[in-house]
Amino acid sequence: MIKNFIKIAWRNLLKNKGFTTINIVGLSLGIGCFVMISLYVTDELSYDKFHENAHRTYRIDSDVIFGGTELSMAVTSDPMGETIKNDYPEVESYVRFYNSNGSKLIRKGNTFINEDAVTHVDSTLFKIFSFPVIVGDPHTALVEPNSVVLTETAAERYFGSPELALGQMLETDDNNETLYEVTAVIEDIPKNSHFNFDFFFSMHNVNYGFGNFLSHNFHTYVLLREGTDYQAFNRNFREVINKYLVPQAAQFMQIDNIEEFEASGNKLEYSLFPLTDIHLYSSRDIELGVNGNIQYVYIFSGIALFILLIACINFMNLSTAKSSGRAKEVGVRKVLGSERKSLIWQFLTESSLIAYISIFVGLFFVWLTLGWFNGISGKELEFSSLLRTKFLAFLVLLPLVVGVIAGTYPAFFLSSFTPIKVLKGKLSMGPKKNTLRNFLVVFQFATSVILIIGTIVIYKQINHIQSANLGFDKDQVLVVSNAGIAGSARETLKNEIEQMVGVKSASFAGYLPVSSSSRSDTSFSTETVMTESNGFNMQHWRIDYDYIETIGMEIIAGRNFSREFGADSTAIILNETAVKLAGFEDPIGKKIYTTDENANTITRTVIGVVKNFNYESLRENVAGLSFVLGNSSWETAYRLDTSNIAGLLNTIENKYKAAVPNMPFQYTFLDTAFDNMYRQERRVGRVALSFAVLAIIIACLGLFGLVTYVAEQRTKEIGVRKVLGASIFNIVRMLSTDFVKLVALSFVIATPLAWWFMSNWLQDFAYRITLSWWIFFVTGLIALAIALITLSFQAIRAAVANPVNSLRSE
Repeated sequence: MIKNFIKIAWRNLLKNKGFTTINIVGLSLGIGCFVMISLYVTDELSYDKFHENAHRTYRIDSDVIFGGTELSMAVTSDPMGETIKNDYPEVESYVRFYNSNGSKLIRKGNTFINEDAVTHVDSTLFKIFSFPVIVGDPHTALVEPNSVVLTETAAERYFGSPELALGQMLETDDNNETLYEVTAVIEDIPKNSHFNFDFFFSMHNVNYGFGNFLSHNFHTYVLLREGTDYQAFNRNFREVINKYLVPQAAQFMQIDNIEEFEASGNKLEYSLFPLTDIHLYSSRDIELGVNGNIQYVYIFSGIALFILLIACINFMNLSTAKSSGRAKEVGVRKVLGSERKSLIWQFLTESSLIAYISIFVGLFFVWLTLGWFNGISGKELEFSSLLRTKFLAFLVLLPLVVGVIAGTYPAFFLSSFTPIKVLKGKLSMGPKKNTLRNFLVVFQFATSVILIIGTIVIYKQINHIQSANLGFDKDQVLVVSNAGIAGSARETLKNEIEQMVGVKSASFAGYLPVSSSSRSDTSFSTETVMTESNGFNMQHWRIDYDYIETIGMEIIAGRNFSREFGADSTAIILNETAVKLAGFEDPIGKKIYTTDENANTITRTVIGVVKNFNYESLRENVAGLSFVLGNSSWETAYRLDTSNIAGLLNTIENKYKAAVPNMPFQYTFLDTAFDNMYRQERRVGRVALSFAVLAIIIACLGLFGLVTYVAEQRTKEIGVRKVLGASIFNIVRMLSTDFVKLVALSFVIATPLAWWFMSNWLQDFAYRITLSWWIFFVTGLIALAIALITLSFQAIRAAVANPVNSLRSE
């Protein structure tokens, strides 16, 4: 019986080649998009799950509110991990990551290479994270100072192979020249890890004042024992704060306990965050890498599902469009004794056969476009991952499910024909009587309209960010690394380049208004003795005399630092937010206070106020910030004023290479670094645009199927109208009016839904666009234009047909 069903289904597909081709193209595109987005979503959900103990590994996060400033950090103090391990038996082990410099210069031959994927870690790294070791002993690899663990790629790059790397010495720029012994080589860290390092240096080589509970610079992970409830464990941190942090804080401010601190509206909390949730649910300051966003996973999952449903709806519409062609077949088979159940199975077999053909065509589409998709999404998805057991089962079941979803309605619809009416030619089912089919068209175009509106809003928000008044001038600012250059030589080199034609100004700029730059936050008070009520926290940047001019900031009160004022060594410049935090109405000349590492009071005099500028992502409001004179010479910023950027850049590079011939010339432009902060949004925009276009194409196939159905049902009516003098325009309008109404209805339904979705998305940005009416109006015009083009093709074809052919049997 099944063999017979398949044979008949195959013959019907070959008999209606045009119908079959359109169905397969629509379903193939839908299935291909669904599979591709499934690969993306599966990859996003898989982060960090490859670790053996991932289910009981957590990161310690810190949340601080002090004097109105909020800090949400992925780091904690250096003794926190060891403290909770010693005090609480639920903690089995801990490991710290420290990479404040962000990069190291490593010698290869006679030159140094700048490596960004570097960190210092504790020797307990392999107790918590499951990184397969190729050579070396993971238990002892990082126990001793001057030891380093490399990934396979790093070992091959510097020594040729992991085996040759073991026991070799690696020279870095640490403390002028520090040698590290390669004690182990591990396999490359999988891409679905929230951190990716190639070099793991021993924590013993970190030059840091250990034991300070108040300084937060370490990414700390803990391994809890089986059965431990991490949320219940979080309550222990309050005891840790009162026992260890409060006594240290009391050296700098008046405080007896955390309750007293919180009574003034402040906050200090630590919490454990699950390792497997970091990539999609964590967007804190000082993350180890750029994380994803669970919101985008939901969005893309919804898009995948809707595109697949749109493709299934196409099949329903195209199948019913051919209903009159199958009506006599159904009538004859029923008269000859076929049961309705048998007919339903026949039509479901046809839809499943088309779905299985479509899965192969769809997979070919995925194979063909996966490289392009990786390019716009920033992923490294592989087609071979579809061959894994879970995905294979998914691919086998998918066309069966699609076949049933797409074929159920046509199967029941076609099998419901009454034989006597069919054989007498009385079958007539116009669109006005088919509410379900109209609903399906509305659903298709409503989904497409939402995708179009979403894409326009994303691109408009990105353009708004790029053109917003940031409070500084990011254009034509060249930022060059001074790694490997001695302090005095840095000053000489800066001064020489500043004299070049085309260089407007120069400044040491270790702190820059982009999120990838260095940061330093410090607590201040408006009185000599800090209390929980007069203290506040803000960013504290060390700059030189030319920094504000070079970066293009604006002084709105007071003055800039000047070499003519010797007292400026104790001066401070605040931004507008910091002035509000301090509670100053007229800040110039006011004193604020802080302390050094020995608890000595430092007095600063406010000499100027700089206009607020966005030094973090535009998702966040501008926080408090202060400038003092100091050394941040690890990078130099040059404001350029020339049209020949390439020529000037080449000249500057030659200057640097002459000063340090064995060091790499590392540079970026400030506007490029700024744009990189919104790389994820641009990728989402490109992906959304691509799938919006595909959704519209598939929806148009469905609309084409519906107008084909109506034209087929009204063939004789059209012939009569033409004989009676109706013009082609009148007939096209008659066939199109009902569908234009459906498209208009879909726009009315989609507009409030799109407004709600995109309003929620925009809430992530402190500086965002307003959802203007024209966005929705333009989208409606686009949807209507696309629908009319699709309708016109088939409607005109029906209108110009010779009426003799449709009326000769009358």
